[in-house]
Amino acid sequence: MEPIILASSSPRRQEILKNMKIPYQVIMPNINENNSSDKNPMELTESLARAKVQAVVHSLPPKQVIPWILGADTIVSINNKNLGKPSSPDEAFEYIKTLQGKTHTVCTSIALYNGTKKSTVTKTAVAKVTFAPMSQKEIEAYVETGDWHGAAGGYRIQGMASCFITKIEGTQSCIVGLPIFELYDILKQQGYSIID
Repeated sequence: MEPIILASSSPRRQEILKNMKIPYQVIMPNINENNSSDKNPMELTESLARAKVQAVVHSLPPKQVIPWILGADTIVSINNKNLGKPSSPDEAFEYIKTLQGKTHTVCTSIALYNGTKKSTVTKTAVAKVTFAPMSQKEIEAYVETGDWHGAAGGYRIQGMASCFITKIEGTQSCIVGLPIFELYDILKQQGYSIID
């Protein structure tokens, strides 16, 4: 299998590629991820995933052969408001306070650059997550864990927040940040086989 350049430093995304036995190398894209809080989340994640791929394409030497580049972006949205990655404990507290006792949407888009075709294709997965009601003390205790750092919506499904999640509709890999079915499907469509 040809190695894929992963335009992300996310350990969760790397773990998924490892589990799928896909060889990869990480190149961090240099883009501004500040997202518009009221933009359609599917359009936003798709444009950010594409931007990450393009940033990596443009960062490589002009004559370098680029086989595959994979970018992904995840956004949590509730009540027509997008929640990106909190920038402080106070913002993380506000995010979790907003999510507790309610159902929200998690949208993850993946973008795959095919170096042979010199084109980028995208796929998007959507899941719904329901949090149990949480007391102020529970929210404060969660924020103190620091688990919110670098996580869309201020939580990771595989972390401490799972104590408060009562229901998931959709796939866990979408919520983690790299939907496995959509990844397999997009690779297959582009002629990249992970099954010999």
